[in-house]
Amino acid sequence: MSHAAPSAPPADLSPVRRALISVSDKRGVVALAKALVERGVEILSTGGTAKHLADAGVPVVQVSDYTGSPEIMAGRVKTLHPRVHGGILMRGDLDLADLAKVGGKPIDLVAVNLYPFEATVAKLGTPNGPTHADIIEEIDIGGPSMVRSAAKSHPRVTVLVDPDDYAAVVEEIEEKNATTLATRARLAAKAFAHTAAYDGAIAGYLSREADAYPKYLSMNFEKVYPLRYGENPHQTGAFYRERRPGEGTLAGSESLGAGGKELSFNNFVDVQAALDAVREFASDKAACVIVKHTNPCGVAAAPTLEAAYRTAKEADPVSAFGGIVALNQPVDAATAKAMAEIFLECVVAPSFSAEALEILRAKQNLRLLAAGEAPKELAYLDYRRIGGGLVAMSPDLTAAGEVENGKVVSKRAPTAAERAALSFAWRVTKHVKSNAIVLATAEAGVARTVGVGAGQMSRVISVKIAVEKAGALAKGSVLGSDAFFPFPDGVEAAAKAGITAIAQPGGSVKDADIIAAADAAGMAMIFTGFRHFRH
Repeated sequence: MSHAAPSAPPADLSPVRRALISVSDKRGVVALAKALVERGVEILSTGGTAKHLADAGVPVVQVSDYTGSPEIMAGRVKTLHPRVHGGILMRGDLDLADLAKVGGKPIDLVAVNLYPFEATVAKLGTPNGPTHADIIEEIDIGGPSMVRSAAKSHPRVTVLVDPDDYAAVVEEIEEKNATTLATRARLAAKAFAHTAAYDGAIAGYLSREADAYPKYLSMNFEKVYPLRYGENPHQTGAFYRERRPGEGTLAGSESLGAGGKELSFNNFVDVQAALDAVREFASDKAACVIVKHTNPCGVAAAPTLEAAYRTAKEADPVSAFGGIVALNQPVDAATAKAMAEIFLECVVAPSFSAEALEILRAKQNLRLLAAGEAPKELAYLDYRRIGGGLVAMSPDLTAAGEVENGKVVSKRAPTAAERAALSFAWRVTKHVKSNAIVLATAEAGVARTVGVGAGQMSRVISVKIAVEKAGALAKGSVLGSDAFFPFPDGVEAAAKAGITAIAQPGGSVKDADIIAAADAAGMAMIFTGFRHFRH
């Protein structure tokens, strides 16, 4: 009776007999190494990782013992050796003889993550922060070389750059006594993305040292989750974020809602618009911005957060329904109760009290985002995608103080109350789509919008829309205009509605006519000298 020869393992399976582990981020590395050792895997390691594993009772072979070459130059050179890269790059039986010539052995798994370059750069400007020399030392050479070698060799080698992948790989090895090609290919793609992002961060840092707009612009993002759809239901979409979103950014916000739907494409765009607008106001006085379709429909500053929210909602209660609310102070229970009275899409604030969360989480599908405090410095560029490329610019960081330091061009100077209202309106105007007109009042410690005209092709139409929105409240209000008035008709329409003062950049060829129209109506007018178009 004949017996069939034992079947060979499936071609896509690759056993792990020897692993090289060298990591800066040591999360989960001991558990990984112990699981591999239990399967009979030999562990090669370097420097601090080898000590970390040995201290945890994991048997480790130092890479320097494996290569026969000691680490030199304070660890700058330790893995750049034929026995290391040959062991990773060898192609099975095809290269066994060549590998034997240099005394190497096959390496089947590489777990490497890189020096914390980006984290070090992020500490620039902080107390005891890094010097330029410190940052240069965080440029990893051997790590990316091993990662790229392992990723290239993924038909045989398993590469791990993310501790979050350790458990799944261990589970697969325990189940199949090997890893599958599908897993190795997925991890290889992740590894190349990892090294590309790392190199991009280095190139970005070195380029910015010389030029705010570098010759080569590298941007690296990771997908967080797919969106239900894009701007419209027939469009697909996904949410991507920077690998290290800064503190206070929308991408770095903590989601605190009760579950349900994730943010949609339009939600993300609207929340960013609301967050940008509310951060125009210092947190020492409560402020609220309610956004609909990226435009502020109601904005208020008041002694309490609840008062700021209620006042902003009253500015345009119809548009506030289903809107995005941004607040510049932690949300308390009183404000939460007020917001729970109507349907809202999302609330974004620095944080939420436990009582506020309990109240708001009872609202079905209300998204809650804790964004933290606004970043002290915004060093990033703003981008807009165009076909085949993009345009970049520095962010618009001015507005505060421009009314106060502006030039009074009318015969009548604004009163103190008008100046306060103009300053408030001016900061809101910056966040309204052009042509932008904002009507506002400021009295008894409360500043608020009363009418907003947005996105019109002619400025006088924006004035008329803002006046119509304000109704009777237009009389006695002030007006902020994001750009100059090209003709007197906008000023005349404002005067007819009872508006008493205007803040605008100035700079029109008809400025003399514009000023004359204001003087004829007894209006005060300030030229700020700054335009704030928002397209």
